[in-house]
Amino acid sequence: MAELVVPNVLLHTAWLTARDEWAKAGEEQHGSGVQHAAELDSPAAFADWVERLSRMSDESVPLPENLVHATYWWIVEDGEVLGSISMRHRLNDFLLNAGGHIGYSVRPSARRRGLASWAVGEVLKHARARGLDRVLISCADDNTASARTIERCGGVLEDVRDTELGRTRRYWIELR
Repeated sequence: MAELVVPNVLLHTAWLTARDEWAKAGEEQHGSGVQHAAELDSPAAFADWVERLSRMSDESVPLPENLVHATYWWIVEDGEVLGSISMRHRLNDFLLNAGGHIGYSVRPSARRRGLASWAVGEVLKHARARGLDRVLISCADDNTASARTIERCGGVLEDVRDTELGRTRRYWIELR
């Protein structure tokens, strides 16, 4: 059974395997925080990145002005990294327009198993526990699988707009 785990160095090899699968498919790892890293093949660089992801969730640690605090998890089953998901603690202007509170992705070989819906549902519990009343989740307008996932989790389409990320569907999920 899949579980959400905090990024850790013990999963370095499993994470690299998942990363390589995404790369081979020509896809980004949304929700992974990988944009905060350069090279992750070496154990030292990977450990630094995992520590950086951990610090991103710590509200007492100041962040650059363009970033917000976020919590990261990996979707793991039997030691295999199947995906990633993150929850931003608040929205800045960019996230309100395009990115949202939650970002996620499931590696190509693990799709169509309900993992994304399950992971979003688990993270919604964390959002509620943080005191959020609602969360924004967005996806590319042509990503019908992600749109269905968001809708299954209670997402109500607010609009479709052109953003820095391209044509974007924006959904709100009420947490009351």
